[in-house]
Amino acid sequence: MGLIRWKSTNLYLRAFIFGIFLALFVFAITSSPVIALTFMSLSTAISIVISKRTDNKRFEAMNSAWPEVIDHLITGIQSGLSINESLAGLANRGPVILQPIFHDFATSMLKSGDFNGALLKLKKDCGQPGSDQIFESISISKTLGGSELLTILRTVGTFLRQDLALRREIEVKHGWIKNSAHLSAAAPWVLLLLLSTQPATARAFSTSSGALVLIFGVAMTAIAYIWMAKLGELPGLPRVFGER
Repeated sequence: MGLIRWKSTNLYLRAFIFGIFLALFVFAITSSPVIALTFMSLSTAISIVISKRTDNKRFEAMNSAWPEVIDHLITGIQSGLSINESLAGLANRGPVILQPIFHDFATSMLKSGDFNGALLKLKKDCGQPGSDQIFESISISKTLGGSELLTILRTVGTFLRQDLALRREIEVKHGWIKNSAHLSAAAPWVLLLLLSTQPATARAFSTSSGALVLIFGVAMTAIAYIWMAKLGELPGLPRVFGER
C-alpha cells in the first residue's frame, strides 16, 4: 500500500509541476494570470489522464501476455518439466513484462518450498482474470492429479485468445470515435491560446465575466471527456477466481 500511495503522490506531483511550467509559458505569451491558471488546470488534468492511460496500457500488455504464458507452460510440461519448474522457468523465458513476477515466484519456491503458498502469492501479484484462470487450473490439477492439466491449459488459452481478439476488434472500431472526441475537446482551447496572444482577447478573459466563461468551459470540457470515456470504456472481465 505504501508503494502504491508513493506512486500516486509522485504522479500528481509531476502533473502539478508540468502544469506550473505550462502556466508560466502561457502567462509569458498572454500576460493574463486567469488564462495561465486555466491552462495550468487543464494541463495538470491531462497529465494525470495520460499517466493513468500509461498504467492501463501496462495492464493491457500483461493481459495480452497470458496466452504466451500458457504456451510456455505446455511446452515445459511436454518436455518433462514439472509444473513448479515450468512456472519458475518463466522468470527467464516468459513474456518480458511478467518476468519479474515469476522471478519472485521462483525465489519464494527456493526459500520456502511451499508451492501452494507461492502460487497464491503469484495469483495475488498478477491480479487479472486470465491469470486467475491459469493458476486456478494449476491448483486444482495439483490437488486432483495432473493428467488433464494440458487439456485444461489449451482450453483456457483458446478462450483467452478469442477474448483478446474480440476486444482488439472493438477497440479499433471505437478508436476513431475517441480520437475525434479528443480533438473536439482540445480544439477550443488551442484556439483560445492562439487568440490570447492578442492583447484585447487577453484583457477580455481577464475580467470577472471572462473568468466565469473559462471556468464554465473547463467544467463542461471535463464533463464531456468523462462522459466520452465512460461510453467508450469496455467492461472488464470479472475475476471469477479472485481473492479467496
